[in-house]
Amino acid sequence: MLGTLLTFFAVGLLTLIVAGVVLAVVGSMIGLVGSLAAFLLFKVAPIMLVGWVVVKLLDRRSSGRLSSADRRWLEGE
Repeated sequence: MLGTLLTFFAVGLLTLIVAGVVLAVVGSMIGLVGSLAAFLLFKVAPIMLVGWVVVKLLDRRSSGRLSSADRRWLEGE
C-alpha cells in the first residue's frame, strides 16, 4: 500500500517537473519569436519602407533618360 502511494507520488512529481520544463521552453520560444517579430516590425520595416519610397521616387524621376553609352549598347553598335 505504501509502495503504491510512493509510486503515485513519484510519477506525479516527475510529471510536474517535465510539464514545468516543457512550459518553460515553450514560453521562451514564444518570447524569442515575439521579440524577433517586434524587431522586424518596428525597426527593420520602417527603414525598408523609406528606402522603397526613395527608390521609387528616384526611379520615376530618372525613367526615360538613357545615357549615350546605354543607348549605343541597346542599339547594338
